[in-house]
Amino acid sequence: MKNFASSGRTRAEATPGRMTVLAALLAGLCAPAVAADVVISQVYGGGGNSGATWKNDFIELFNRGASPVSLNGWSVQYNSAASAAGAKWQVTPLPNLTLEPGQYLLVKESKGAGGTVDLPAAQAEGTILMSGTSGKVALSSSTVALAASNPAGAEVLDLVGYGSSVNGFEGAPGPGLSNTLAAQRGDYGCTDTNNNASDFSTAAPEPRNTASDRRVCGTPVVLPIVATCPAALAVAQDSAGGAELTAVDADGIVNAASIVSATIPGISLVNFVAASAAGASASVSLSVGAGVPVGSYPVQIRFANDQSQEAVCSVAVNVQALAAVSHSIPQIQGTAATSPYANTVQTTEGVLTRKVSTGFFLQDPQGDGNPASSDAIFVYTGATSNGALPGDLVRVTGTVVEYTPTAATRSITEFKDVTAVVTQSSGHSITAQNIDLADTDLASLEGMLVRFAHPLTVAQGEFLGSRGELSLSSGRLEVPTNRYRPGPQAQALAAANARNLIVLDDGLTITPPQVPYIGADATVRAGDSVAGLTGVIDYGSIGGGGAAFKLQPTLAPVFSRDNPRAAPAIVAGNVKVASANVLNFFTTFTSGADVTGATGQGCSLGASISKSNCRGADNMNEFTRQLNKIVGELQTIDADVFGLMEIQNKGEYSVGYLVDALNQAIGGTVYAVVPKPADTGTDAIRVAMIYKPAKLSLVGGALSDGDAINNRPPMAQTFMAGNGEKFSVVVNHLKSKGSCPAGSGADSDRGDGQACWNATRVLQAQRLINSFVPQVVAAAGDPDVLLIGDFNAHGFEDPIDAITASGYVNQLERYVRPLGMPYSFIFDSESGYLDHALASASLSGQVAGAIEWHNNADEPTVIDYNTDGKPQDLYNALPYRASDHDPVIISLNLQPAYADVSASLLRANSGLAYNRATGRFTGTLSLSNTGATPLSGPFQVVFEGLTAGVSLANATGSHAGASYITVNAASLAPGATLTLPLNFINPAKASINYTARIYSGTF
Repeated sequence: MKNFASSGRTRAEATPGRMTVLAALLAGLCAPAVAADVVISQVYGGGGNSGATWKNDFIELFNRGASPVSLNGWSVQYNSAASAAGAKWQVTPLPNLTLEPGQYLLVKESKGAGGTVDLPAAQAEGTILMSGTSGKVALSSSTVALAASNPAGAEVLDLVGYGSSVNGFEGAPGPGLSNTLAAQRGDYGCTDTNNNASDFSTAAPEPRNTASDRRVCGTPVVLPIVATCPAALAVAQDSAGGAELTAVDADGIVNAASIVSATIPGISLVNFVAASAAGASASVSLSVGAGVPVGSYPVQIRFANDQSQEAVCSVAVNVQALAAVSHSIPQIQGTAATSPYANTVQTTEGVLTRKVSTGFFLQDPQGDGNPASSDAIFVYTGATSNGALPGDLVRVTGTVVEYTPTAATRSITEFKDVTAVVTQSSGHSITAQNIDLADTDLASLEGMLVRFAHPLTVAQGEFLGSRGELSLSSGRLEVPTNRYRPGPQAQALAAANARNLIVLDDGLTITPPQVPYIGADATVRAGDSVAGLTGVIDYGSIGGGGAAFKLQPTLAPVFSRDNPRAAPAIVAGNVKVASANVLNFFTTFTSGADVTGATGQGCSLGASISKSNCRGADNMNEFTRQLNKIVGELQTIDADVFGLMEIQNKGEYSVGYLVDALNQAIGGTVYAVVPKPADTGTDAIRVAMIYKPAKLSLVGGALSDGDAINNRPPMAQTFMAGNGEKFSVVVNHLKSKGSCPAGSGADSDRGDGQACWNATRVLQAQRLINSFVPQVVAAAGDPDVLLIGDFNAHGFEDPIDAITASGYVNQLERYVRPLGMPYSFIFDSESGYLDHALASASLSGQVAGAIEWHNNADEPTVIDYNTDGKPQDLYNALPYRASDHDPVIISLNLQPAYADVSASLLRANSGLAYNRATGRFTGTLSLSNTGATPLSGPFQVVFEGLTAGVSLANATGSHAGASYITVNAASLAPGATLTLPLNFINPAKASINYTARIYSGTF
């Protein structure tokens, strides 16, 4: 949704024609009305939270009617999403103010610790701490607190419930929010169908107040030109300079720019580029020639568009005399964490080594020889431009500041408010300092030109498309709890990882126009390497939050494909099982449409059905692209059983759609859906299974554990292989590590590397092992169990420890760790595995191999199926980046529990004697190993074809209708003999006949 009013920007001046029309409309309005048509137009609860721009929560009201409305005695009220009946609402009274038609009113609520921008002037203030995700807001004609969960009555003028768990709303709940998203009423506040789901959508919060441009409902929206110009431009005498100016109009094309203030020789506009379309940006450079005398020159620039609109912005041009050098760059940097000259105006000189979009790096050519002080500094110029080029000796005058990027733990020394950038001479060079990443204090090199003496490894490509960033390290970084139990060793590895990281940047602070560093095959993979990397050390915000040291390259990096794409290869067995996270495979889209072409659809989450609950593809085009990648992945793996995570919880429909597409790609009916269990949970996603009926048969129905601890119930199915052996697969998707709870409870992030919700995951793991799996084993009558899926816990974290401590064997540690690091997921530049293969003790000996196919985690996100937010479309239908998790593949070599060894044994019967006292026939049977190798026990001696009417009194049990005796010998060596007693009941005293068949193993 685009916003009619935009606070916090340079606002364009409206054209006289528009003001005249608006004035005429307002002049005809009557006195304040008694009946209200005021609605809640915007709700935002993420103010001051991590990643937020605005410091406060807020509620925005709007008069969508044609008459003024008095707000005297009114209030806005807030309550939690699932408040109980009778729970009092929090109240913020509104001022005794008349809200004019088309006018907005801003109510400022609680302030958080984060955020960077204050709200515009608010007309009312409260202290309500609103939820950033789900809650409910009411507009009341009274200041008396409401008490109903879903209030109604004459005093409730408007009600907005947002988020899936909310129990008060109009029609259906509005979308869930976040720290960066607000709920905004459609058509700038004019839409009101009394249905929160259809009236509201999410967008970046843009608070409007009574001074904002008014929106007269029912009239066409004509948006203004928004011009962006620096307030001031400082230029040194005899040195040319300039500034980049832009203008955009969301519904018009900006096609002209001119200076409308007094003509000043040497000051002009150059290089004008008109907007290419409505909503596109126009640009022009304000040029100040070297001959402009010292002085201050106010310059006004007018932009115009194809709608006869204009916008004027002002730039104060100041030409100043060149200052003498006050301190060298090393002196300004100093040896402490902050500059000794912070917040003072200084003049320094150095060689320009690298220009980026917001400034340039300057390095002292001699340096001071002190490794504790940097010889370079960043010069922030923002939108202003200058003619200095790399290799120029440049003198700079400006204010020395300590800049702390958002969420950073340290600052970087730089120049800002620069008043002079003067090139002294050209053709200079700086010799790059050779360094090793893991052994270097990068803080002492900030801004300096360096060369990494050894190759660096790509650690992560998550933000390559959105920010032009690649994380680099000396060798792949492993999640500490992927290798060690939480404790000192894990903490030491975490500290080493933090030192062993630098982010390769592209010099831009915006989404790059083209994806940098990408290879000819449209990828650059984690695990690839780059040698001879040269550039300047920067420090700033990075994708995913926080800040890190960066490298702005001065030479084009050349990557080596050290981690090539490869097909999955695993030791063959008789059954192949795979675990695949399909990354929110939904057949209902976030737009509310679905694969059938229907619109107005929704996805289930708890008791809510809404399009805001849908995940994955936004539309049919994205869905088709996603489907092709997933089908390609599954077809390549060719498993006999797939356990799937993150598939839409829509009965069998979504998983059935996937199976149909997979079979179509194969060219035959190869796969079938394992029918779902009774309980698939209330989350929007579920786990599922598909299998090959030609290879396996189902034994009983699927089971699940709907206990309240499982937000996504595990699903189990027992299969029978072609050799008659049974095994059970349990697919899991434990509680994720994200969206941490408030407070310091058991599920908070304890700082031990296991993130939040760990206590819940442990309870889920314990419930799995102690309750659910025993049910599965009992139903199957077989102890062979394979646990697979996304456990959201790394290899040595508490949930996995709880499972392996009970006797389950970690197959990735068994088969992958000896060959290298096991990993299936990359987060914060560290690799680890959240996707597991854990076999029961009885099954572990029948596991022939286990691998991870690295077709997803190593690939940059920019090549996935999504079409939005990308500088260029690098998509293809290959099975790479089908998900953010790598699949895990397990090869089973299922062996029967017993084997016929009759051919290796000589059987000798002692003959039978009749015992008159007992009425039974007794004797012995001797078994001698005639082979050359020992036979493993225990042994089962089966008496097949026993004479009718005769029974074996000392039988252990019955197998396939025949009595048998168990001999619990561990083994029988070559030439050795076992003798077992026989005791027959034979009332008819018939001739006793039988054939003894001997098996090694157990029935």
